[in-house]
Amino acid sequence: MKKYIKSALLLTVFALLAMSAVSCQQETPYVIMISFDGFRHDYVEKYDAPNFKKFIETGASAEAMLPSFPSKTFPNHYTLVTGLYPGNHGLVDNNFYDRDLDLRYSIGNREVVENPDFYDGLPLWQLVQKNGMKSASYFWVGSEAPIAGSFPNYYEIYDGKVKNEDRISTVMEWLKLPKAERPNYISLYFSIVDDQGHANGPNGAKESVLEADRLLGLIMEQLKQIDLPVNVIVTSDHGMNEVANNEESLINVDEVLEGINKDDYRFVNSGTLAHLYVNDQSKIDQIYTAIKGKENSFTAYEKEGFPKNWHYQNSRSGEIVLVANAGHSLSSKSNRERMIAQGGVHGEHGYDPYLSEDMATIFYANGPNIKPGTKLPKFENVNVYPFVAHILGINELPEVDGKLEVLKSIYKQ
Repeated sequence: MKKYIKSALLLTVFALLAMSAVSCQQETPYVIMISFDGFRHDYVEKYDAPNFKKFIETGASAEAMLPSFPSKTFPNHYTLVTGLYPGNHGLVDNNFYDRDLDLRYSIGNREVVENPDFYDGLPLWQLVQKNGMKSASYFWVGSEAPIAGSFPNYYEIYDGKVKNEDRISTVMEWLKLPKAERPNYISLYFSIVDDQGHANGPNGAKESVLEADRLLGLIMEQLKQIDLPVNVIVTSDHGMNEVANNEESLINVDEVLEGINKDDYRFVNSGTLAHLYVNDQSKIDQIYTAIKGKENSFTAYEKEGFPKNWHYQNSRSGEIVLVANAGHSLSSKSNRERMIAQGGVHGEHGYDPYLSEDMATIFYANGPNIKPGTKLPKFENVNVYPFVAHILGINELPEVDGKLEVLKSIYKQ
């Protein structure tokens, strides 16, 4: 009788273990996608960041990730969540002009940032919702606009003053919600590395990189207290290049445009990239020729001559685009004089990522669906979208520029 009871108990234990295993296998995975803005591809080694190194050793990493052109913040954050090049999703720069809307988009203009007419593509938070799951965003480009009429289930209006620890705490609270209310996809944004990189250049970003390292360690420690299959993807939008505040490095755009009738164009300058929207199409060649003759540490392109790997044929990109060479920036006369008087160096991005290695950024992943110790060669950031969807069990995607095959080798069932 005792033998029978013992056997029955063992069978019950095995059954419960089997049911637990099946339950774990059936649990839909979770993804937290973290962006440390302006985190260059070599910062982990350059500044010896221990938590990043531990994250990489036990997870997957890429040699580098190439941002899309232009290597600016808004275009590339939106590329990460749509799988589309900026020329295809519509955010062609941090600042640009839309003729159809007769509006200038600027990242500091709350009204246009929240205008859904500027955003094409299906963001990950909407893809997740379409597949019966909830989504959340603690600051991400596009999350504050009702794209196609909806927002993430949980989101925050951008406020750079919010403490980074508070952002992390909110993310953890989202993961502690009841299962029916819990988001399976969460995006989380930090600006500290970009802020210091702009102020001091990439060689003066150590303090912010080590602070980002501390925050990553905090996130991973807190996730240990949450019994969920959470995958963490750590990435960024672009790298950073050093620019000296001197006459040689700061290009005077007032001189470049001198002699061209101001009534013939609209000029939008983003620092390393500038757009000329020509009012009279018959004058494009004439204006282009005039600017081309003044090329000095920058390159002028007509729209028809944009490099194919930019994927930049969009009505919002200028008929003529000026792109500064690495180590230079496009500046008005007054701003140039101010920066020269200031001296020292600062950091810039926005350059052609296919020509400037400093624009390359990071891609690291860790979690139950990531093969530990795997390495990837350099790849383009459009490929992150289908990989995140795959982790979440979403197989039907809208038409995107990225391909699952690029990252699939690091996926673990």
